[in-house]
Amino acid sequence: MNEENKSNYYAVIPATIRYSKDLRPAEKLLYGEITALTNIKGYCYASNRYFANLYNVTLHTVSQWISHLEKLQYITLEMIRDNNKVIKERRIYINDITYIQKNTYPIDEKVQDNNINKIIEDLFILIINNSDKISKEFYSILVRLEFIYTTDILSIMQADKIQMLKKIIYTLYCLYNSGFKNLLLKVERQELINLYIISKEQSIGNFYNYYKRTIIKEYSKTNTRRQ
Repeated sequence: MNEENKSNYYAVIPATIRYSKDLRPAEKLLYGEITALTNIKGYCYASNRYFANLYNVTLHTVSQWISHLEKLQYITLEMIRDNNKVIKERRIYINDITYIQKNTYPIDEKVQDNNINKIIEDLFILIINNSDKISKEFYSILVRLEFIYTTDILSIMQADKIQMLKKIIYTLYCLYNSGFKNLLLKVERQELINLYIISKEQSIGNFYNYYKRTIIKEYSKTNTRRQ
């Protein structure tokens, strides 16, 4: 996609953004534009100049908006460098785990922490039962990662191990439906478990947002090292 071409994808502005008292109206609009552009590759690569031209504002203004969104942890910035450490691309990732696209298992953006466990349980049951409500592509990713267990095996697994499995699967499902399919084709089982443990130890606030960002960052580092 050329930056000059405006995205034809729908913008998504969840309740956390719409009703935020910390964000300016223009920053909320910018967030929506970033979600629309994220649909293409799983991240937004548009430059500040693109946004400045789009909204008829200065580069400095766009920089302030993006910095504020990052400071409030609504987005994550990743700088991709070449072998000479020169920045060749900026990637903007959406942090909101409720940013789910259409035609997926219905996870309401207004769901609060007190019922997120029910969502995870329902999703896990669908996956274990190989329900047709779950994408075959996503199911095959779980098979590759060896995250599909029979009920007999689950019956003898430790409770904390099952909870870890459920939370990892839920996070992967959020990533899958947020445009990170290519990422999930490359992640490894043990790496996901290691990042899960790290996230449990270091996360402040929403564990799932932190875990999701950790996976994205690790993937970006891996891509950079391979270039």
